[in-house]
Amino acid sequence: MSIELAVKLADYIVGSKNPEMRWTWGQGIMGAALSDLDEYLGTEKYYPFLQAFCDYYVKNEPKVASADTAAPGFISYAVYKHTGKEEYKELTDKVLDYIKNEPRVYKDAVNHLGKAAVGKLYPKSIWVDSLMMFSVFPARYAKREGDETLLEIAAKQPALYADCMMDEGDHLWYHSYWVKRGSHYPKRKLYWARGNAWVVSALPKILDDIGSHSERDKIIEVFKKTVEAVSEKQEASGGFRTLLGKKSTYLESSAAALIADGIYHGVRMGYVGEEYLSVAEKAYAFAVSCVKTKKNGAVLFTKISGPTIPLPVLPYCGYAFIPRCPNLTYGVAAFLWASIERDKLVKEGKLA
Repeated sequence: MSIELAVKLADYIVGSKNPEMRWTWGQGIMGAALSDLDEYLGTEKYYPFLQAFCDYYVKNEPKVASADTAAPGFISYAVYKHTGKEEYKELTDKVLDYIKNEPRVYKDAVNHLGKAAVGKLYPKSIWVDSLMMFSVFPARYAKREGDETLLEIAAKQPALYADCMMDEGDHLWYHSYWVKRGSHYPKRKLYWARGNAWVVSALPKILDDIGSHSERDKIIEVFKKTVEAVSEKQEASGGFRTLLGKKSTYLESSAAALIADGIYHGVRMGYVGEEYLSVAEKAYAFAVSCVKTKKNGAVLFTKISGPTIPLPVLPYCGYAFIPRCPNLTYGVAAFLWASIERDKLVKEGKLA
């Protein structure tokens, strides 16, 4: 279990995928993880792939109209900082303009689906996904560029989302909050594993970048409660059911990797105690078990559940019956991030 496996997966991904990917959330955070891996290793192996992605969208202007389509700002900003070229700054500025100026539907939260076609059919709502897709990038950008407006936006999202979607008793997260109804959805105690894992992975990233902001202690408290609650739902295998604690649903790899990432990160930075390292180690071991190398050289991170929405009717089905596929972009990102964080702890002597 080492960084070498993450590099092997990343190398296969950039060697097999067309960089002219969709301008949306999974591709955005996979690009962020590839960029982070390059930065961590001190290499430039993955920048050509990320730059080719941006070059395509320099010629084919993307539409930034939802939280999901804000996520590729991770890529355009990394490529801009790497090259200094104005065309990549212009791509990033489209994302920054959306984050700053998109109308809010509840306090400082945007409608997750925004102006996308499906957003016209689905109730105006806040989704737990946006903690990663909408909130981590502005925190990253704000720290590096000294943008106080973005710092305020990023810092205020976690407590706002927790108020809407974190169960007061269980400390687990619902998938969404329907604004007009004024309540979380699903109404039943259906806790989507990857949604909770987005929280565990995103909060330490935001905390790293907001410094001593007044929201810091609130975010740490939310993070601790979430980590404790999620840890109690871990299966003997180290994995997590796609609906936490529901034995009728399958084990899912991206949630395990994201939870490992967030706990490793949180322990390293002192946001949670080292007693949770055993949870992260078991989750990471499960994620590693899902990486398969084929005879033809293909490297596959398997058992990733497909894109998931809180269905307006029969929500259980929208989680339990989503098929699993290998090498979905956001699952790859989760594994890369977890591997980076684990390797940092190994180098610090906290893990063998």
